[in-house]
Amino acid sequence: MSSSSLLPSSTPALHLAVALDGAGWHPAAWREQVSRPRELFTARYWADLVQEAERGLLDFVTIEDGLGPQSSHFTEPDTRTDQVRGRLDAVLIAARVAPLTRHIGLVPTVVATHTEPFHISKAIATLDYVSSGRAGLRVQVSARRNEAAHFGRRTFPALRIEDLDSPEVKELTGDLFDEAADHIEVVRRLWDSWEDDAEIRDVATGRFIDRDKLHYIDFEGRHFSVKGPSITPRPPQGQPVVSALAHQSVPFQLVARSTDIGFVTPHDADQARAVVDEIRAAQAAAGRADEPLHVFGDLVVFLDDDPAAAAARRERLDGLAGYTYTSDARIFTGNPAQLANLLQELQLAGLTGFRLRPGVVGHDLPAITQGLVPELQRRGGFRSEYEADTLRGLLGLTRPANRYAATATV
Repeated sequence: MSSSSLLPSSTPALHLAVALDGAGWHPAAWREQVSRPRELFTARYWADLVQEAERGLLDFVTIEDGLGPQSSHFTEPDTRTDQVRGRLDAVLIAARVAPLTRHIGLVPTVVATHTEPFHISKAIATLDYVSSGRAGLRVQVSARRNEAAHFGRRTFPALRIEDLDSPEVKELTGDLFDEAADHIEVVRRLWDSWEDDAEIRDVATGRFIDRDKLHYIDFEGRHFSVKGPSITPRPPQGQPVVSALAHQSVPFQLVARSTDIGFVTPHDADQARAVVDEIRAAQAAAGRADEPLHVFGDLVVFLDDDPAAAAARRERLDGLAGYTYTSDARIFTGNPAQLANLLQELQLAGLTGFRLRPGVVGHDLPAITQGLVPELQRRGGFRSEYEADTLRGLLGLTRPANRYAATATV
């Protein structure tokens, strides 16, 4: 079926992002001939990936991160030596590649559970300056005991995936996401703690800043007590884009009340519709019904011109890994036209965009930019050029007013 018939002509073009994680999302991806395992910890490797994503006119890239080595276990380290272990810092990768790109958004992952919001606010504000308004933030939580042990401030119980629905784990999950909501609130207030015109820079009078336009944020909550103001002036976007991955009701609430983008993992259109409805209801309950909030669907993709080749590649990777790869997100195996059909079907269910996770980044990222993107363009479903210079602009988000501009001063 010609896919152009799937969407009414009034349907807005969808948004596309890619999630970058080492050599790819399949644990055996680093062993593919097209991969560059000796370069995973080089700036050139990451610059090449982000520049390829920009050539495909994608809205943004997210960069995975963590505070402990990758693991095949749900909450504990493993002892495997046949998979990629170790990472570069996502925020620093984004800052390094920012001057090498011009349009694409840069969204590093930050583990809010163990990272002070004051540090994150100035790091992402700095990234927004370095990139001229293309910074974002993906907030993540962690209950891994080995990660908590790096900091010595808290401990977590041993968790199993079978325990996810237990009252104890539900309470812990609620706590972690409440903390993440406070983390985001502090970060956002710090971004606003300098008014836009706080810097005077008048050599003649010797005044660099207007002290009256710097503000205390005076945040007092269960998890944080932060005075402010920030050390970094208000970012070019005012508020860089905040995002989070959500799989169930508690993180859906975080997305609804605190973020600009939620990444969700529905496996079919009916599930997508139910997830979007739940998030929209929570958004209204949080008093944000009139604010734009994107809901992106996550998919792992193995993409080839021949669907049989994509299936064979995935099967070969499973053989190298020694088990069948599974994911929290739907795994797509096929060609660009088939993927375009699926994206447009899911878009009709209420998703506004998609974050694609390349199974093998050296193969599947170019397949996205050089195969999927032209297919969507032929259908009128994706941009043919960048239409904005900031990430907020690409996503159709206005630059917000400063919440402190008319309040009492420091």
